[in-house]
Amino acid sequence: QVQLVESGGGLVQAGDSLRLSCAASGRSFSNYDMAWFRQAPGKEREIVASITWNNIRAILVDSVKDRFTIFRDNAKNTVYLQMNSLKPEDTAVYYCALRVARAYSYWGQGTQVTVSS
Repeated sequence: QVQLVESGGGLVQAGDSLRLSCAASGRSFSNYDMAWFRQAPGKEREIVASITWNNIRAILVDSVKDRFTIFRDNAKNTVYLQMNSLKPEDTAVYYCALRVARAYSYWGQGTQVTVSS
């Protein structure tokens, strides 16, 4: 069984930065692709960024491409989402997920990010 625990969310002002962390346990973390998703109030969950087991990264939301970075530390079984120049529209619950085969099968509980204007 895999457990994913996110941390690092909070209430910040527009223009601030946050680094989200997702600590994994229960599997050989380094063998799996990971991703960050977010879900804003009244909207569907969307994938924000992904990183493969061999560190191929993708930012998948155009509005954050110049501001967010995903990276991982396999020694710490942790994946991160560095978020800079935050905007109110980045307000959402952020989730990390681990992919097994073709599906993101394991999810964290989510961490709230609120950006005030």
